[in-house]
Amino acid sequence: MSNIREVARLAGVSVATVSRTLKSPERVLPDTRERVMAAVQQTGYRPNLMAVQFRSRRTGNLVILVPTIANTFFARVISGAQKAAQAAGYRLLLCDTQGQESLERQFAHLVYAHQADGVIQLRAFDPFDESAAEPVLTPIVNACEVIRHGRHPTISLDNVAAAKAMTEYLIAMGHQRIGLIKGPKGSPLTRDRLAGYEAALRDAGLALDDTLICHGDFTLDAGYSGAGKLLALNNRPSALFCENDEMAIGALKRIKEEGLRVPEDISLAGFDDIPMAAYCDPPLTTIAQPAEMFGEKAVEMLIALIEKQPLPQRHVVLPFALTRRDSTARGPAADK
Repeated sequence: MSNIREVARLAGVSVATVSRTLKSPERVLPDTRERVMAAVQQTGYRPNLMAVQFRSRRTGNLVILVPTIANTFFARVISGAQKAAQAAGYRLLLCDTQGQESLERQFAHLVYAHQADGVIQLRAFDPFDESAAEPVLTPIVNACEVIRHGRHPTISLDNVAAAKAMTEYLIAMGHQRIGLIKGPKGSPLTRDRLAGYEAALRDAGLALDDTLICHGDFTLDAGYSGAGKLLALNNRPSALFCENDEMAIGALKRIKEEGLRVPEDISLAGFDDIPMAAYCDPPLTTIAQPAEMFGEKAVEMLIALIEKQPLPQRHVVLPFALTRRDSTARGPAADK
């Protein structure tokens, strides 16, 4: 059985520093924190206070791990979570992890230090030891970008069906060459939205053309550069589908800079229905998903776990809607 002295020896710090890191990580230098938490992870050490206090006392704090607060969609998820937490008498501790596993583990382990009661993870990464045979004692909910076949309760969207619906809509409008600007490599959202796009093309008897697919990362810059590559093709697409609205807005700027009109020369579609999508020129056709509801449901589910209430569902799939606006129009094959 590991103890705090073993953690201190492995991390090369004092026992007092280990204790301070677990109880008040904000008071410890980042490099020291990382070494201590890595040692905790390696040894499997769990503070003695967890077993007693976890069952008998609550802090009223919930940790939410956000890959980036710069993303508009995640900002809306956080807003929904904050409102739900406040209504239930809990406080929300926001942790912007930049998708770094070490930070996610560090912040998630605030529960072990009795500084929070549970964790909401918005990325497809388990901040606790996935290989451990024993069940995770910490209440945790995985929302938005979920781990497929993961061991935690999840809240997700059917991204395959949503992307398929948008691609089918563009095909029905007469578009046969549809460019796709994808999200980050390795993201389940990217994988599923690509799968929906490909399924719609196959069902319509249209060939899959790799030159029509660009890698992105859900940022404005990725949409701008991706659109540039697709527009430079000899046989450019008649429609662009971006896997989120921010990339679609970046693509819109590039399209206009190339002297083309949306939707007269090229149709454009996004995904998320962020607030600014309706205020673009022209307003953006997109997939609407209930961002605030992700946060609300995640908090509700997490509190149920903390308070040991039964969960009606361990895996919740939220609805989507195809929002048609002025950025899409009939394509070249519409009248054939």
